[in-house]
Amino acid sequence: MNTAAVVQLLEPLYAVVTFIMVAFHTLFKSLGVNAGSGLAWGGSIVGLVIVIRILLIPLFVKQINAQRGLQILQPEIKKLQAKYKGKTDPESRQKQQKEMMALYKDNGTNPLASCLPILLQAPIFFTLFQVLNGIGKNPPDGKGSLTDGLAEQAADASIFGANISEKFLGAENVTVQVVTAVMIVLMSATTFLTQKQLMTKNMSAEALNNPFAQQQKILLYVFPLIFAVSGVNFPIGVLLYWLTTNIWSMGQQFYVIRRNPSPGSPAAEALERRKAAKEDRHGTPGEPGAATAAPGSGTGTGTGTALATDPAPDDGPRPGRQRQQPKKKKKR
Repeated sequence: MNTAAVVQLLEPLYAVVTFIMVAFHTLFKSLGVNAGSGLAWGGSIVGLVIVIRILLIPLFVKQINAQRGLQILQPEIKKLQAKYKGKTDPESRQKQQKEMMALYKDNGTNPLASCLPILLQAPIFFTLFQVLNGIGKNPPDGKGSLTDGLAEQAADASIFGANISEKFLGAENVTVQVVTAVMIVLMSATTFLTQKQLMTKNMSAEALNNPFAQQQKILLYVFPLIFAVSGVNFPIGVLLYWLTTNIWSMGQQFYVIRRNPSPGSPAAEALERRKAAKEDRHGTPGEPGAATAAPGSGTGTGTGTALATDPAPDDGPRPGRQRQQPKKKKKR
């Protein structure tokens, strides 16, 4: 399939992407922002990212669940791999693949679900790339809701002195090269930190020793390198889109790992420590973290094992203990 066919296939997506951009641009203009400024058009790209990532939240949840499911299944996957180790004939490979798919199906896990957010962003990324390439043409070429007049206005909009349609390669202005270089470094760094956060905080020691984790370790360094090499040919607007996406991903992942970590991971242990510390701070008598315990609870200095909720046997008055008389309430 050639580029022209792909462009035609993604025509409806051009309409959606440009509609969102123009809608945010109109919003910024109504707030008093200069319509031709980098703030208005750069803000439109950031707004596009926010809308897309909100729409992708359900898929992100599926991605997290799929990753956890794969971690839980690692012991069973290892057994299956050991069962067919050394068997390279087509029949054995087919059986192994069939049993592996049955294992995924029985446990409601789909390995491809962990890649869905990235796969669904790819057409949007390509569409935005084509839109910004159109803005960079001479004369600027609009698409969808982005008319030729708006495309020309966007082409002249600058961020830190560099037009959003310019690239590192072929730039005649040192400012453009500096701005693109800084954005490429930030884009690569945020990609690395997001993947590093996942592996160091949300994976158990057992999960880190499986082949899936080894592949992720490789991608930890490969993805930033790919962004660094390919980023020199991206327009500044695309770099801004990808950088904003990375920052959103890193923050969203940090929130999920902190609040709902994978079992057995360092993040899960940290969550348990925070819960224990909270109970210690707000503990009440008879509850964990309390300085004293209720009589008969078995949690104080005594050695009794009866629970506080167990009814005490009614054996009458006990020697050495006086019954407390109820106090009358003072009338106001």
